Amino acid sequence: MEKHKRLAAALGFAVVGAMAAAVGFTSTIPAAKAAPQPGDSGYHLKKKIKLGGEGGWDYLNFDSATRRLFISRGSKVMVVDVDSDKVVGEIPDTPGVHGIALAPEFNRGFVSNGRGNNVTIFDLKTLATVGHAAAGQNPDAIIYDPGSKRAFAMNGRSGDVTAIDAATGNVAGTVTVGGKLEFAAADGKGRIYVNVEDKSELAAIDSNQLAVVARWPLAPCEEPSGLAIDAEHRRLFAGCGNKMMVVIDTDSGKVVATPAIGDGVDANRFDPGTQFAFASCGEGVLTVVHEDSPDKFTVVENVPTQRGARTMALDPATHEVYLVTADFGPRPEPTKDNPRPRPPMLPDSFTVLIFSR
Repeated sequence: MEKHKRLAAALGFAVVGAMAAAVGFTSTIPAAKAAPQPGDSGYHLKKKIKLGGEGGWDYLNFDSATRRLFISRGSKVMVVDVDSDKVVGEIPDTPGVHGIALAPEFNRGFVSNGRGNNVTIFDLKTLATVGHAAAGQNPDAIIYDPGSKRAFAMNGRSGDVTAIDAATGNVAGTVTVGGKLEFAAADGKGRIYVNVEDKSELAAIDSNQLAVVARWPLAPCEEPSGLAIDAEHRRLFAGCGNKMMVVIDTDSGKVVATPAIGDGVDANRFDPGTQFAFASCGEGVLTVVHEDSPDKFTVVENVPTQRGARTMALDPATHEVYLVTADFGPRPEPTKDNPRPRPPMLPDSFTVLIFSR
């Protein structure tokens, strides 16, 4: 995701307190579960798994069936058994890795390699690499769409999307979108949605016809990054660089709410079992927003995490949230060539944080 400026700024802030949510339009869609009171999320740190090692990180993904957490890490993907706290394998040779998509029905996983301009395809059970697919320039986020049976890589530099047939590993086509593409979400019914960070807009794509069918401005959102979906109630949740989560109607593109979140967001998730939408923020909070109804959203809590914990994965079976971060040293003095230096990661401090209710 390469949010160097925003992450550097976020690491310098203190943890924020609870914030108020904004309410948007009305709807005839049936209401979700009753709203909890602020502070009611119940989320707390369950345990830490210290992994150490060198290198930065980006997206995470979780396989509920095997209880494995997939972590993008420099030039490889680390695979962690969250019950034994052990690294059980890795997917090597993934230069500039950003994201991991899982397609259990085909026993396949897909890794976007930003520096390799390609996608690594691996066996979900053995973790062995079984092939590669060419992508555009700097493939960043990657998702699996069960509606079209395809994996989609969002190419951040070339501004297009590569569609890969999950069964064969062949490239099915390319969709030109334009702009710096960030995270995406699929509704399972033939639509995928992708944030365009530098334009602060959302693009809707027909995942079977491989065509852009709509473009929607996300104002007042700035620099959208993470994206999650409530497929049942047709709502999207985009994390924005100006400390808000915009909630979008997937059919009209209207922004229906703008609840406040922490600083330095890079990922969003939605749990249909609890009706919670999450934003993991680099300043060191996990913002928990409850979907009271499809048009009313309440910020329940800003759960303290640890600075740098900006990406996450969710297990919808247990409702546990997984984050990763490390300890950091003092920020270097700015220079002409590097006016916003990032604080250095301390050796062997890389850690998984598991939050549960």
